[in-house]
Amino acid sequence: MSETHPHPTVEAVAHAIADWVNKYRHKFGSYGGLEQCAPEEVQQIAKDLGVGPSELRAMASKGPGAADQLQKMLVALEVDPDALMKSDPATMRDLQRLCISCAHKRRCQHELAQGTAAAHFHEFCPNAFTLDAVFKQKAATHH
Repeated sequence: MSETHPHPTVEAVAHAIADWVNKYRHKFGSYGGLEQCAPEEVQQIAKDLGVGPSELRAMASKGPGAADQLQKMLVALEVDPDALMKSDPATMRDLQRLCISCAHKRRCQHELAQGTAAAHFHEFCPNAFTLDAVFKQKAATHH
């Protein structure tokens, strides 16, 4: 039996947004997305996804793979993304939200590809502080 999480992952939210946008593209005959919707519709969709309307708009503008690098960064840092989601979903959501809005995607992608992300993430990652806290918590539970 599969376990359901009380908070959707960014990936699930992004896929839900993409599905919603595709559904409404046909309805409105447009590829304009959320700007084609009435404010009440945007508010309801945001509520359904558990985010605010402005956050929904920001997330929708980034596309469905906007937080993919977070998963790779966590693995590079020897943190199991699934275990973190199960043990601390609020922290995982915070990490995902910052990753979505990160201005350093290109550097992150390069560091991940080079295998140097774990050594340099403090230089560019907006999640560095939270990731350090995750490491401290992980270390404390292993002693």
